Amino acid sequence: MAHALTRWCFVLGAVACLAAPVLADEGSLRDKVLELNKITGNDPIEGEIKLLVGNADGTKKLLAEGARLTKDKARPMHYNAAYILARAAGELKDLDACESLYRYCIEDAVKLQSGQKTALVFLGLIETYYENRKFDKAVELCEEFLEIEGNEPLVRARPFVIERMVMSLARQKKFDAAFKLLNTLVEAEEKRKGWWALQLKALVLREADKPDEAAKAFETVVERLKAEKRLSEETRNHYLERSMYLLSSVYMDLKQVDKATDQLKALLEMKPDNPGYNNDLGYIWADHDMHLDEAEKMIRKALDEDRKQRKADPETRPDEDKDNAAYLDSLGWVLYKQKKYKEAKEWLQKAVKDKEGQHIEIFDHLGDVHKALGEKDEAVSVWKKGLESVEKRGADEPTPSKRELERKTAVEKKVKENQ
Repeated sequence: MAHALTRWCFVLGAVACLAAPVLADEGSLRDKVLELNKITGNDPIEGEIKLLVGNADGTKKLLAEGARLTKDKARPMHYNAAYILARAAGELKDLDACESLYRYCIEDAVKLQSGQKTALVFLGLIETYYENRKFDKAVELCEEFLEIEGNEPLVRARPFVIERMVMSLARQKKFDAAFKLLNTLVEAEEKRKGWWALQLKALVLREADKPDEAAKAFETVVERLKAEKRLSEETRNHYLERSMYLLSSVYMDLKQVDKATDQLKALLEMKPDNPGYNNDLGYIWADHDMHLDEAEKMIRKALDEDRKQRKADPETRPDEDKDNAAYLDSLGWVLYKQKKYKEAKEWLQKAVKDKEGQHIEIFDHLGDVHKALGEKDEAVSVWKKGLESVEKRGADEPTPSKRELERKTAVEKKVKENQ
């Protein structure tokens, strides 16, 4: 959730920096919480959050005390202390503390009639709900925010809130409600050939398993963004890239490989060093036995560029400084396609060690490599782990994607044939 919250803070004018830690050994937990009242300014606040997240064990105790203080009628904890702890709680996945602390912040922000603070804390809690799949709560909070009348920061935050509200409805499969809201928004912007609501509708169409309609909507969005003159070039290109990238994914849903790769090639002309674009094009080529040598070069470039970006980013935490599991999978898969099985096995084993690599597609690839090496028992074991990963994900994601379900069926067949 760190990246999403950084986005909200950027929109509302916040910046990140370092500050002195407050987790001294002496003093009670209450004193330590109340010390946070003294921290002011965006830079020190962001720095304190970073320090708290880096000291997870000590911070968890502090979060419990902060959550307890939200019930104190004397309200000794001020907005800044509660906000710092709420952000830290979100990063550390302490959802109960995060919710109570953000709610405390909302009460203070509304009372202070601060549009910036109100927007910031609403967005923070909405994002927490969304990232943790509490979509019903996200919708309720979005509705609560949209009923508030306020100044410029509140108005600027509305599109983000509407987007999260619509996508939360879609993730709950409440497509009628999502489209009802979307159709009104699309109609309102149609006269001026707007693109924002249509892009959002395209996302929901894809979520509703209507890839043909989603592709047409994204195609229109791309055309409109290319002709858009009301945005700065930087902002326009940001949204254009996003729409082209999403369109490439929808084309893959439709198995229109040439159209998908055309979009990625165009994106690489815009940003030749982008890790994601290099990886995705390389993976598609590898998966379809196309341009394997070039695909390998592109995937290796994706890994190299991703490492450079992590090294250059002062916000990268030690636990985040690791190779992207999806890129490791891509490299293993293209090596497999080149019949370099031993080398492929090494990269795929690295991928599945990562929490983000615990995905049936990556386990399936590793199983195929084991089988190619004559390691039949290992292949079956890995395929079974892949099937287990779908069940584990099902606890948080009750409806696996169509692609996951198709992969699950294929892996079940492999297990049956090789036992």
